[in-house]
Amino acid sequence: MSEVLVASKVVTSSGVHAPGWLRIEDGHIVEVGAGAFAGEHENTRDLGDVTIVPGFVDAHVHGGGGSAYPEVGPTELAAAIVARDAHLARGTTATIASLVTAQPEELLAQVTALAPLVAGGALRGIHLEGPWLNPAKKGAHDERALRTPDLAEIDALLAAGGGAIRMVTIAPELPGALDAIERLVEAGVVVAIGHTDADFDQTKRAIEAGATVATHLFNAMPPLLHREPGPVLALLEDERVMLELVADGVHLHPELVAWVEHSAGAKRVMLVTDAMGAAACGDGAYRLGALEVTVADGVAKIAGTETIAGSTATMDALFRQRAIQRTLENVTDEALVAAVMLTATNPARAMGWADIGDISPGKRADLVVLDKNLQTEAVFLAGKQLKVS
Repeated sequence: MSEVLVASKVVTSSGVHAPGWLRIEDGHIVEVGAGAFAGEHENTRDLGDVTIVPGFVDAHVHGGGGSAYPEVGPTELAAAIVARDAHLARGTTATIASLVTAQPEELLAQVTALAPLVAGGALRGIHLEGPWLNPAKKGAHDERALRTPDLAEIDALLAAGGGAIRMVTIAPELPGALDAIERLVEAGVVVAIGHTDADFDQTKRAIEAGATVATHLFNAMPPLLHREPGPVLALLEDERVMLELVADGVHLHPELVAWVEHSAGAKRVMLVTDAMGAAACGDGAYRLGALEVTVADGVAKIAGTETIAGSTATMDALFRQRAIQRTLENVTDEALVAAVMLTATNPARAMGWADIGDISPGKRADLVVLDKNLQTEAVFLAGKQLKVS
């Protein structure tokens, strides 16, 4: 199928075409241009006063729409699709299902169950956020199931996933962690540093071993101190490391988010939702793995505590927050480009996915159409417009 889409703005990682257009052939972008479309094409659609951006890539998300990824079984797998669809309807065209800490047999069953969804394209991959985390920085993880890395367990999980496991978060100070990082990297898995009490030197050694992502920088790790900079400085200063930020206004102060982008550069920051099942839903009682979670005023916390348990964010909201720096009327081209990079281009690059993350020739036509208020109006997956609610 061939089609030309015309819009008042088409935003890529390198600039804004206003007006702009793109031509799609067989689900892929073959041409992008600025100004009025000068060619002749039998399938030309003028979408009007809208902004087209690349489909969002969320590399760290636990659920949404009232459902979560950790459970297994036929009913639960249907729920996983509900979670995926809740984010897809809001523009996330590439989702990595993040699993929280679980006992060995349960985690193996979860990976085995979700692997076919990755093979079939419903999910882009699996992220193991645990169980190899530091109990001192466990956050919303079941401390009873935390453990030190075991190469036999890692090999079993990789085999069960059959290539579905795309990222693993690990605390590098744990016994055996560096060997585990090397094994995972050899298997083509992206290794992230998080839920850690590591010092500066331990973090540097983990990066040298192959870790390339910081799991939700600042959260669940020691703060930056004047005599002990800890993992934060080590992760910030190394250009090989991509920096996850949960920029939902709860996990981090907005000025800190801006400082990281300014200090590390826009090309190294990747926004993630870290969303749990309450995303795209209302307040109430939910679960995150084995833990009960209460959501009040949109903030998720482990029931009866003040510990944050993921977020209720969606990527379109994070895009708007980055793009609208002051008022909607003053959205700049620079802010739109930065928002595209942080929500699509950078996470795709961090995961090694060259086929998505931008609007350019050769990329898959994963697109989000935003109205004048930057709200999601339509979503295209491989050039096909989806029905979204």
